[in-house]
Amino acid sequence: MRPCHFAVFSLISLAALAELRGETPDSPRSAPAADARLTYSYVHVAGPYIALTFDDGPSVKLTPKLLDLLAAHRIKATFFVIGENVAEHPEITARAAREGHEIANHTWSHSNFAKMSDEPVRRQLRQTDDAIRDATGDRPTLFRPPYGSITTRQKRWIHDDFGYDIVLWDVDPLDWKRPGPTVVANRIVKMTRAGSIVLAHDIHPGTVAAMPSILDQLEAKGFQFVTVSQLIAMAIPPTPPPVKPQSGASTGTAPPRARSTNPSPSPSG
Repeated sequence: MRPCHFAVFSLISLAALAELRGETPDSPRSAPAADARLTYSYVHVAGPYIALTFDDGPSVKLTPKLLDLLAAHRIKATFFVIGENVAEHPEITARAAREGHEIANHTWSHSNFAKMSDEPVRRQLRQTDDAIRDATGDRPTLFRPPYGSITTRQKRWIHDDFGYDIVLWDVDPLDWKRPGPTVVANRIVKMTRAGSIVLAHDIHPGTVAAMPSILDQLEAKGFQFVTVSQLIAMAIPPTPPPVKPQSGASTGTAPPRARSTNPSPSPSG
C-alpha cells in the first residue's frame, strides 16, 4: 500500500471509530459545540450564572431531600430524569416541576445511544417524553445522552424530530464512583466557573449529602443558579482575540519604541 493511500485509510478508520464510540466535539470545559448549536457542555455568559443538573432520578428517598434543600436556598436546577423512574414516581417529578425546576429527557432506561439503531432510540425518547408530559403537563425541550454517548448523526435527527437541544457538561465530580461527600463537594467547587453546566446525580446518598456544602460555597463565590434553558438563553458570543499586525507591516505611523519583554499581568479569575 502506498504511503498516501495508507494515510487516507487511517484517517477514515479513525473517523469511523470515533463515530462508533459516540465521540463528539463536546469535551469537558469546552465552549458550545459548533454543530449548528445542537450541543451544549458550557455556555459563554456575561455574568456569574451556572446551571446545576441532576441525572438518573427521581429517587423516592433522595430526590425529595434534594428538593427541600434547593427550596431552602431558592435555587432552580435541571433534572435529567429516567423515564421508567418517572413512571414509577410521577409525584416527585410533578413536585420538581411545580417548584420551578426544569425537567429533561435522559432516556427510558439509561441506554447507550451510540450503540443503538434509530428505532430503539426513538422509542426510548418518546416513552420518556410521554412520561414527563403525563407527570408535569409539559414536554421537555432538553436531552442528555447517558454517558454522554451519542453520534453526530443522532444529534441531528433527534434535534429535528424532537426539537431537543443536547446537553452535556463541563463539571463532572465523578460522583457515580461514590468517593464521598467531601470529595464531591471539593471537585464541584474547584471546577465550576461562570457558564458551567454541573453534572451530579440525585440517586447517590453521598451526592445529596454534599449539596449543602456545595451550595454554600458556590453562593459565597457569588454564583447565581439558573436552569439549563435559562443559561442557554443568556449565551453571548465569545470575545475574539485582538488581531496583531503582521511584523514589519506599515501602519502609516512612526515605529513604536522598544517594548519590555516582560509579559503583562493576566486578569485574575
